[in-house]
Amino acid sequence: MKRTAGHLADGREIIYFDTDPVAARTAEDTRDLPPQAPASEVRRDPLTGEWVAIAAHRQTRTYKPPAELCPLCPSTPGRPTEIPESDYDVVVFENQFPSFAQGVPGEPSTVEGMPMVPSAPARGRCEVVCFTADHNSSFAALSPERARTVVDVWADRTAEIGAAPGVEQVFCFENRGEEIGVTLHHPHGQIYGYPFVTPKTERMLRTAEEYRARHGGHVLGDVLAAERADGRRVVVESEHWTAFVPAAARWPVEVHVVPHRQVPDIPALTDAERDDFAVTYLDVLRRLDGLYERPLPYIAAWHQAPVRTGRDLSWLHLQVFSIRRSADKLKYLAGSESGMAVWVNDVTPEQIADRLRR
Repeated sequence: MKRTAGHLADGREIIYFDTDPVAARTAEDTRDLPPQAPASEVRRDPLTGEWVAIAAHRQTRTYKPPAELCPLCPSTPGRPTEIPESDYDVVVFENQFPSFAQGVPGEPSTVEGMPMVPSAPARGRCEVVCFTADHNSSFAALSPERARTVVDVWADRTAEIGAAPGVEQVFCFENRGEEIGVTLHHPHGQIYGYPFVTPKTERMLRTAEEYRARHGGHVLGDVLAAERADGRRVVVESEHWTAFVPAAARWPVEVHVVPHRQVPDIPALTDAERDDFAVTYLDVLRRLDGLYERPLPYIAAWHQAPVRTGRDLSWLHLQVFSIRRSADKLKYLAGSESGMAVWVNDVTPEQIADRLRR
C-alpha cells in the first residue's frame, strides 16, 4: 500500500492510500479557504464524572448536499472538493468541522462560577475516511481487497493518532444511513482521537478487571468461547473471527465481530487476521442489508484499547448495530434508555441471529 500525504488549502492534512505503488498524488487544492481556527472545549460533568465536548462551530457543517455537490467525491474541472485528485482508492483527511483538534488554544480551567466543572481545550484529532470514490457505493459493496486496504488505513491512523500529543483513545467508526443522522451520503467513516478515555471503555475495563480477579480469564474471551460452543447466536465464523449477536443485545439488530486471539487494537492484527476480517465483515454487512431487503442504517464501532492504560485488559472487537427494529419501524431511545440507561430490546438476540444466518 502506498501512502501519500499532503495538505488542503486551509492547512488540514490529507493522506491517500493506494494499492498501486506508482500512483501519483500531486493535485493541489485550489479552493480559497480561510485557515482553520477550531475552538471546541471539553467540560466534565460533576454528577457523572464524564467529559462532554462543546463544539458549537459544528452547527455550520455541510448538511445533506445533493450528489452533484458532494464534498467527498473526487474533484472535477470547475468543482474542487475536499479531495483534490480526480480519483482515489482510500483517502483520509482532517475534518473541516472537528470536535477535537490539535490547534485548539487555551489552558485547563473551570467553567466560570462553577469550580466543580473542569474545562479544557478539546485537543485531539478528527479525521474523515472515504472508503471509495464511488458516491453510490457502500462498504458492503467493496471488494475484499479494498476492504483490506481500509483495515490497513485504520491501523495506520490508530497508530499515528495515538502518538499525537494529548490523545488517550482512538475510535474508528462508520455512521451509515439518514436514520442514524448521516449528513453526507458518500461511503465514509470517521476516526476520533479523544483527549480522555471514553466512559464506555472505562466501564468495560473495570468489568474486565473484576472478571479477571474472580475467574482468572478475560470476560470477552470466555463469552467468545461460550458463543462458539453454543452456536445459537453465531452469524458467521471464520478461521480468525466470529460474528455473533450478543446474548444481552441492547439494539434490535446488533452483531459483535471478535478476533479469536486477544489483541489490544487494530495495529496488532496480523496480515492473516486482516485478510480474514475483510471477508468476514463483508459477509456480515451483506447479511444485515438482506435482513429487511433494503440498506440497513447502522453504526460500526471499533472497541480498541486506550493509548496508555488498560491495554492488557482490552480485547479488540467491532460492534455493528442498527436502530431499525422492523422493516418499517425504528427503535427510539426514549425514557428508560435515554433517562436511566436501562435498555429494553423489542426482539430476542436468538431471533435476529437466526434471521441473519439464512
